[in-house]
Amino acid sequence: MWRRILRNFTKQIGIDLGTSNTLLFVKGRGIVVNESSVVAINRRNGRILAVGEDARSMLGKTPPHILVTRPLQRGIIADFEVTEKMLRYFFDKVHDDRSLVIPRPRVIVSVPLDVTEVERKAVGDAAMSAGAHDVLVVEEPIAAAIGAGMDITSPLGNMVVNIGGGTTEVAVISLNGVVTAKSSAIAGEELNKNIAQYARDVFNLLLGEGIAEQIKMSIGSAVELSEPMETSMRGRDMLSGLPREILVNDAQIREALARSVKAIVEQVKSILEITPPELVADIYQKGIVLTGGGALLRGIDTAISRGTGLPVRVATDPLTAVAMGTGALLENKALLADVAFPATDRIPGA
Repeated sequence: MWRRILRNFTKQIGIDLGTSNTLLFVKGRGIVVNESSVVAINRRNGRILAVGEDARSMLGKTPPHILVTRPLQRGIIADFEVTEKMLRYFFDKVHDDRSLVIPRPRVIVSVPLDVTEVERKAVGDAAMSAGAHDVLVVEEPIAAAIGAGMDITSPLGNMVVNIGGGTTEVAVISLNGVVTAKSSAIAGEELNKNIAQYARDVFNLLLGEGIAEQIKMSIGSAVELSEPMETSMRGRDMLSGLPREILVNDAQIREALARSVKAIVEQVKSILEITPPELVADIYQKGIVLTGGGALLRGIDTAISRGTGLPVRVATDPLTAVAMGTGALLENKALLADVAFPATDRIPGA
C-alpha cells in the first residue's frame, strides 16, 4: 500500500541529454528544464560552482582554478562524474515541492543512434546515480520524429534529420523502427568552429566559442537571403595581439558554413540511396522533417530540398522535438514498450 501511495508522487521524466543542451520533460507539467549542458567546477576542491546557463556564461572567462566543461561529446558521456552531478542538479530543480519523502523518478533518456552498449549503460548508470529509480532509453531520431508529430507506427516511410549540437542524425523510420540511418559529427558545434576558422584564415582574428555561435545565430544561413545582413565580429588580432572588431555579412558567413552544409545535404542523399524504394516513394509524398537546434539555421531546409528534390519542412519547435517525443512516450505505454528498452540490457538484435 505504501508503495502504491509513493507511486502516485513519483515523477516521470523524459530527458533530451544533448551535447549542447539538456531538456527535461515532466509528465503532467511539460518541459521544466531547458539548460546548457555545461558545468563549472572548482579544481581546488572539486566543488560544482554552476550548472547550465550560469556555467555557460563563464566559458572563456574563468581563472585557472575554475574548469568549465561540457561532460557530453557527440551526445555520449565523456565525464561520468560530472554528468551525474549535472543530472542530479536538474532532478533537484524538478522536485520543487520540497517534501520530506521524494520518490526516485522514472526516466526515459534519448541516446544517439550509434551509441555502443557500454556508452548506453553509462547513460543509465549516470541517471541512476543521480537519483532515478529506473531508466529506459530511446533512440534520438525516434524521439525527434514523435515530438515532431510524425506517425511512426504505420508501414509508411518517415524521414527525420535531427541536427543537434554534437551530431546530425538522419533516419528513415517505419513501423516504430529505424530502417536506414547515418550519424555524423557535422552539427551545430562544427558550424561554430567553421566560423572561428574562417575568422582566423581570412581576417587573422581569434574568436571565442560564444562569439562564433552568436554570429551563426544572428546572420548565419545555408542559402542566399532575400535581404543582406551584417553583424560585428569581435576578437583578438593574431598579429598585434590587441582586441579588434570588424563587420561581416551573411555572404561571408555562408561561405564559412558552406562545406558543412554540403556535407549534411550529402548525408541525407546517401541515406535516400540505400532506402527501400517503397519507403522513398512515401518520403517523396510526405517530405523530410528537420529537428534539433541546427534546423534553425536560415535556409537549411531549402538547401536540403534543392539537393534532394524533396519537400522539406522544419518542425514547429525543432529545439524541443526530442524532449517532447520522450514526453509523448510517457503518455503512451504501448508505444513506449515498442520503441524503448532498458539502459542496461542489450538492444534486441544487437
